[in-house]
Amino acid sequence: MSKYWHLSAGKMKVFSLGLLILSVLAVNAHAQSILGNASSFAVLGGSTVTNVPTSTITGNVGVWSSGGANAITGFTSPSDSQVTGTVYPGGAVPMAAQGSLTTALTDLGALSSVGTLIGSNLSLDGPLAPGVYSVAAATSNLTGTLTLAGTGSANDTWVFLMSSTLITSSGSKVVTTDAPGTGNVFWDVGSSATIASGTTFYGNILASTSISMVTGATDLCGSALASTGAVTLQMNKISTGCNGGVSATTSGGVTTVTVPTPSGGTITATVPEGGSTLLYLCAFLLPLGAMRTFRFRRSI
Repeated sequence: MSKYWHLSAGKMKVFSLGLLILSVLAVNAHAQSILGNASSFAVLGGSTVTNVPTSTITGNVGVWSSGGANAITGFTSPSDSQVTGTVYPGGAVPMAAQGSLTTALTDLGALSSVGTLIGSNLSLDGPLAPGVYSVAAATSNLTGTLTLAGTGSANDTWVFLMSSTLITSSGSKVVTTDAPGTGNVFWDVGSSATIASGTTFYGNILASTSISMVTGATDLCGSALASTGAVTLQMNKISTGCNGGVSATTSGGVTTVTVPTPSGGTITATVPEGGSTLLYLCAFLLPLGAMRTFRFRRSI
């Protein structure tokens, strides 16, 4: 003999409310640095990393692609005298970093709605105050010196949204003045970046495709992060740890990207997150289905 105990509608409502709370917690507000798991990487490739020694890298070096060879040449793993951090030829750590890079590219791209359009040759546009700038493609985006003119505030932040490529000329420079928040420089590159020989660069390069740093180019306050393509190095110096300023906060299924301003204000843009919609649907639809089919059976 057996009996079936059916969950009452009241108990199912409690069950539904519990699932809803869990879904809200999963997507509710949490702020983090725009680079997330990629923050510790000075060099991150999306297919390969190639180095012509001797380079000097402060931070991690890694590569990850789904189904790719994840090859690194010119560095030995897991440690190399050219690298202060760890060398990762594939694995969970660079995979997580690539995930954060993908998100960062999307988040920074949302700032295009609030960016100030400037000329394609940044050497002719400076000095530039902190802000968000949209830059068109050119044969060279930097033929001389670009001065980032800070205000003395730790909030001084520059974001450059490159519509396509980022290309510098040999011997060009990016320099800062009166900018104590020296880590707050980001270059969101729509395709690939080429940093020419002898260039003294500044900031975090986030490229949708690849990054090539030609002989002797340096970036002593930034990183070279390529999403789908290779990072190619030739006797370069790159030092990470300069990744403050821009943050992202997710709440109610929407990500808000925030850039601080010297006056204490912010520049913001939003990025919808489609995945959260599924969570909310599950929170409501699962209990509805359960009210019709879920039951416990107990034997007597």
